[in-house]
Amino acid sequence: MIQRSAVLALALPFASPVLAEGFLISPPLDCDLGTDCFIQQYVDSDPSSDAMDFTCAALSYDGHKGTDFALSSRGRIADNIPVLASAAGLVTGMRDGMADSGYTSENAAGIDGKECGNGVVLDHGNGWETQYCHLKQGSVSVTTGQEVALGDTIGFVGQSGKAAFPHVHLSVRKDGAVVDPFDPDGTTTCDAPGDSNLWAERPDYRAGGLISVGFADAVPAYDAIKQGDAAAASLPVDADALVIWGYMFGTRADDIVNLSITGPDGMVIADDVTLTKTQAQAFRAIGKRGRVDWPAGTYTGTVTMIRGLQIISQRSTEIEVK
Repeated sequence: MIQRSAVLALALPFASPVLAEGFLISPPLDCDLGTDCFIQQYVDSDPSSDAMDFTCAALSYDGHKGTDFALSSRGRIADNIPVLASAAGLVTGMRDGMADSGYTSENAAGIDGKECGNGVVLDHGNGWETQYCHLKQGSVSVTTGQEVALGDTIGFVGQSGKAAFPHVHLSVRKDGAVVDPFDPDGTTTCDAPGDSNLWAERPDYRAGGLISVGFADAVPAYDAIKQGDAAAASLPVDADALVIWGYMFGTRADDIVNLSITGPDGMVIADDVTLTKTQAQAFRAIGKRGRVDWPAGTYTGTVTMIRGLQIISQRSTEIEVK
């Protein structure tokens, strides 16, 4: 059932400069940003057909009107990760019942007009409003007219509506206009980041990073990586190959991804991969085929994202070959 259906569409005007007026919010997920969740997209600050986030970087897309707090894999939808009210308020709209099927060309017609998927809208008074989109089917736990406190669970993270990955899309509005909680008064410029924000504790900005890394005996299918099923728990000594892969967000053209494997006898393989385009998400992998049995023992895989002269993300993992 849809209540106040217009609430759950995402076609709203861009923000005009406003002041926070004492209204503060908290992240809609209780998770460790950079470890088991991450911010994939920010509000689009560019009114043209191009897109940029509040730092003038590319972590947004044209017309994006919220902040996307993403899970590390589709498999984590089953873990029922709570979506939390970012501030105390009154429920003024909700929807549930849409499948967590994500957005494809096959289901686009059925999602048209319901891009938010399963969602909730909260009124915080004085013209402030927050909206939470793409919640898990059957998880919305509040009803229209209900009062909620800061941090109350309003549903679980899903992939309903127009969602390419599992996340909660948080929109903030003042008098109907979209507000970027990282830059509510519109004073941020590329050369001089502003200090104004709506966060009680401002989340750190990450210009991209590693979502997960893992070992396999062959280059895994991208769908398995996104599902969270690609990492082998262990490998036999007669494995056809040793492969290390890295799953990333916010990649840019000319980023370098260094991947390496070391084992009981030292370095197995290492290589730099130069990325050729900017992407919301991507993965890269390298490996080495086994001509004889691999030495039994612990192998370490390390993936490093490098932008210019700066390491922006690095993760390591271990596996037992036995």
